[in-house]
Amino acid sequence: MSRSPVNFRHLERLTDDTGILEHALGPVPRRKEGYSTDDQARALWACLAWRDRVNDEDSHRLDRLIDTYLAFLLWAQQENGHFHNNYAYDRKMEEEQPSDDCLGRCLWACAYALAKLRDRGRTLAVIGLFDKAMAQAASMRYPRGWAYAVAAFGLVQTRSSLPYRLEEQILYFADKLMELYRRHSKPGWLWFEPSLSYSNALLPWGLFWAYETLRKRELLTAAEDSLRFLIRLSTNEQGQIRPIGNQGWCTPQFRATWDQQPIDVMKLALAASKAYEITGSAEYADIVGRCQAWFHGSNDAGAPLVMEEGGCCDGLGEDGPNLNQGAEAVISYLLTEAIWQELAERNSREIAYAAGGF
Repeated sequence: MSRSPVNFRHLERLTDDTGILEHALGPVPRRKEGYSTDDQARALWACLAWRDRVNDEDSHRLDRLIDTYLAFLLWAQQENGHFHNNYAYDRKMEEEQPSDDCLGRCLWACAYALAKLRDRGRTLAVIGLFDKAMAQAASMRYPRGWAYAVAAFGLVQTRSSLPYRLEEQILYFADKLMELYRRHSKPGWLWFEPSLSYSNALLPWGLFWAYETLRKRELLTAAEDSLRFLIRLSTNEQGQIRPIGNQGWCTPQFRATWDQQPIDVMKLALAASKAYEITGSAEYADIVGRCQAWFHGSNDAGAPLVMEEGGCCDGLGEDGPNLNQGAEAVISYLLTEAIWQELAERNSREIAYAAGGF
């Protein structure tokens, strides 16, 4: 297999024998800020996404990282199924309240692992994680957690060989997302909340997953309408991706341009890729390509965020890229590249099939 177009050196630099460190100063890990379980789940997802696309050397490197991140999740999961999120560098728990976002991210990472892993030993460990986390899913109160749950349950039911029947849970969370959408959407504001903030594209992404399982037309309509609304708000005058800035977010009266976060671009690519998978509409494939291009300089600053050895700048501000290269940013870059490559491979297969190549 040909060498992958990405470099995993910075991911390895951030990862020690406990897990991936949350922050960096430039490319240098900042140990004093410790670890987050969120990042372990995202890093596990990224390594699994690349595992079968790389040469043997990189595959072995990713296997070692996968084991590290899985071990962290097993350590961080509490007896009730929740995951403690924040740990100091000395591995001590930091005080916090249970997080829906963390539980949702871990559910999705476990679901993705169940769909990707082929060895029984690791799969056994992930089933234990997933089953305990499922028991807490109904307690989630916030929509991004619901979206992760819908996607995780849909992925396990449709892509894994395990005998889970999760239609009831998918319907439960899809109804909660639709209730929000009906409450807040109106002409000119086709959204689930009164403002757009972080990881916005998760919400239509969740509805696309729900539609795939439930085949309710209203789910597809709301997913497409809300995603197209988000795409319009996330595109600049040159047609480049411009994610909602975190210096004020977005309301009907105001839209922040800065600072732009890699994770928001990745989530937009994720939702657009799922939309393309469901609908076959080329407009969504084009958005995935624009998200990938954002990391390489097709953005408001005309500045690439990808660094040597596979690092990625933490954000894009009015003065240019933030040169720190923390875990969230590099994982967002790696996942966007994987999403883009998977879509390109799917297109190649479809073109070959149409030409009689299969």
